[in-house]
Amino acid sequence: MTKRVFDIFFSFLGLISLSPLFFLVAILIKLDSRGPIFFKQERVGKNGKIFKIYKFRTMIDKAWGKGTPITKSERDSRITKIGKFLRRFKLDEFPQLINVLKREMSLVGPRPEIPKYVTLYSQEEKKVLSIKPGMTDFASLKYINESELLSKTNNWEEVYTHQIMPAKLALNLKYIKNHSLFLDFIIILKTIKKIFTK
Repeated sequence: MTKRVFDIFFSFLGLISLSPLFFLVAILIKLDSRGPIFFKQERVGKNGKIFKIYKFRTMIDKAWGKGTPITKSERDSRITKIGKFLRRFKLDEFPQLINVLKREMSLVGPRPEIPKYVTLYSQEEKKVLSIKPGMTDFASLKYINESELLSKTNNWEEVYTHQIMPAKLALNLKYIKNHSLFLDFIIILKTIKKIFTK
């Protein structure tokens, strides 16, 4: 089984089996605040290609836009009540199964970054762009509480760009050197376990 077949099979299976949950989440989002169900944002994919990642909306309508600040902190007042719950269990990330089916992402691979931060990558770090980005990876497992960590500092962006991001990229480079379908399967299982036990 190739990685692409692996991605198609499990992303399609995930979308079908999780469709009742998606329907419930969509209702809760609409009841909680005004705005669209999905949030789309530009990310950097394989070979530096820009694509739009799908997520369930967890912030108030139009919280993101030209001139609005980027944040990874849980303390952001723009996060809705249902948004906090979705982020807590990573449910907001599930629509990325659509990105996987569209060949923009893989189930496992380096998490796609915002263009602003990719410009800070060193030449070595840019190697993470040699493969498709993924929904989960080693870095996602280690920094599953990233937003919680960044909420504890007043200068979250400096901590992210100078400490967390380089550490995550190092883990991504390690994955690229050792990736296999078996390793992908292990990472997926560990991710599921981590979400429900953190």
